[in-house]
Amino acid sequence: MTTQMQQPPQQLSTSRPASEGWARVLVPEMWGTVAIVAMWLAVLFTGVFGGNYTQSTPGGVTTVIPVSFGVAVMAAFGTLVVSNRAYGRKRANKRGD
Repeated sequence: MTTQMQQPPQQLSTSRPASEGWARVLVPEMWGTVAIVAMWLAVLFTGVFGGNYTQSTPGGVTTVIPVSFGVAVMAAFGTLVVSNRAYGRKRANKRGD
């Protein structure tokens, strides 16, 4: 007759280490997403609550451009910059450093 030693079952922990929760907050991708969402929310609120650029000429021609158009152009540029910085691949240094 042989006797086998059994080890007690490991306690399954459902809680995460404290450092793992903060690691998700500190990733650049998350902050890039927050920045892009904030830019486009600014476009949304400017479009809803913003006014218009109005230019009248002496001939009676009136040009009306929404303010949100300018904000949207800047948000598009900002989205490109932030996305390249936050989601861009790490490029190897040409010098081999």
